[in-house]
Amino acid sequence: MPNDTTMSTILIVDDDEEIRYSLGRVLGSRGYHIETAGSGEEGIEKIKAGLKPDLIMCDVRMGGISGIETLQHMRSASSSLQIVLMTAFGTAQTAIEAMKFGAYDYIMKPFDVDKVIEIAEKAISSSQDMKSANKYEKKVNYDDYKEGIVGNSPAMQEVFKVIGQVAASDATVLVTGESGTGKELIAKCIVQHSLRSGGPFVAVNCAAIPDNLIESELFGHEKGSFTGATTQRIGRFEQCDRGTIFLDEIGDMALATQTKILRVLQEGEIQRVGSTETIKVDVRVIAATNKDLEKMVEEKEFREDLYYRLNVFRIRVPALKERKEDIPDIVDFMLQNLVKERKARVTRVSPDALKAIVSYAWPGNVRELGNVVYRSAVVAQGDAILLKDLPDTIRGASGESAAAVAPAAPVPPAEPVAAPLAAEKPAGISESAAVESTAAAAEPVPMPAPVLPVAEVMPISLPAIYDKLYHELRERQEMRILTLIERQMIERAISETGGNQARAAEILGITRNTLKKRLDEYASE
Repeated sequence: MPNDTTMSTILIVDDDEEIRYSLGRVLGSRGYHIETAGSGEEGIEKIKAGLKPDLIMCDVRMGGISGIETLQHMRSASSSLQIVLMTAFGTAQTAIEAMKFGAYDYIMKPFDVDKVIEIAEKAISSSQDMKSANKYEKKVNYDDYKEGIVGNSPAMQEVFKVIGQVAASDATVLVTGESGTGKELIAKCIVQHSLRSGGPFVAVNCAAIPDNLIESELFGHEKGSFTGATTQRIGRFEQCDRGTIFLDEIGDMALATQTKILRVLQEGEIQRVGSTETIKVDVRVIAATNKDLEKMVEEKEFREDLYYRLNVFRIRVPALKERKEDIPDIVDFMLQNLVKERKARVTRVSPDALKAIVSYAWPGNVRELGNVVYRSAVVAQGDAILLKDLPDTIRGASGESAAAVAPAAPVPPAEPVAAPLAAEKPAGISESAAVESTAAAAEPVPMPAPVLPVAEVMPISLPAIYDKLYHELRERQEMRILTLIERQMIERAISETGGNQARAAEILGITRNTLKKRLDEYASE
């Protein structure tokens, strides 16, 4: 069963022959090659036999194995398959399980033709992206970046040079750069290559500790020195004696505390809060900030003498937008790390997705990039991040809006559709007739309950709408006019609310019990 290389292939899996035929007519009229299977087992066998569809549309409730089980079997056979589940029962469990096991999407019955075509086009676009992602090659060797700092750009090479110069000394280092650039990673890298690599390393976020507690945190306190000091506490400087302390966001430190930090740097000694005894400590200080300390000194918000004590060696970490050539390597490293930590199964990224990632400005720098890669890896259905998996703000960076992600249809669109595609197994209404009436090549056939286009409905009054519906159905000799209209409205409300019966009942102005009773009646027909 070789695929036609000139067109995309869709496999429709449903135990209802009318739905297979009807969906095949609609999607086949769009230029797709259609394959069908009457059960989940048959669909799986076709995949094992070598069929490689660009999209699989599979019913949830079938004789034999269910759609969810079929999805799991197909996913185990190929992680790149794009699978859309179809259901008339939009429960929370169905939706959660469908997405958990890697479905591209799921659609509610009765179908809306435009929605079916839209989802099919987007899914096939994703399938093509997945194929392009197969060409992705690993860009970095994970073991070469044990420090977690990735980058070969000229800007990062300068950073590495300075780290090499200062690592072997005990000189104080000031690391500056925008928030999220990885200043703590730079500090850890300095320590790993220093003579104190075997000593303790303590990181303190000065901005996260209240001013009235930071002295106790850094220098410790004696029992009874203030309310709540029920025991003696050893401060961070004592804890990292003969090691290194990293003072992050030091620009947020109060002036009173700055004075005591200056004493540590000058004299190498501290005093616990509530004590007059001085304690000698041998601690190397690495400080970091995203603030302009020079300006703060001018405005008397930061001690000038402390600034010069800290600024013995200065390392400026470039923003991500200044080293975009490093982004592909960083993304690759992050993906390898997620796999190593078993947080995601994704190992690749499609060219379009990578282009969008590189094009984005990244105001949150590497931290923001890490969050986006993790989020995208979680929502990805296969083992690759595609353009559709990225947040809207990132997709827009590639020059494409979210709506433009899916390519144009392979052939000119069918004529405008006025009625929804009402193919649903629980329904007693003819399924194939409802679908075929919307296909470009199908002959006109009676529809069970037509829904007028919005353009026709809006300019006229409700009585005129009722009159038009009545006469149109009467001319077709439909004798159950009220029943047909009621059913059509209920099905439309269920579809619009994604299967939320409470919301659908509210829209229809009936109780949820009444709605449930009607749905049960339809299912039993």
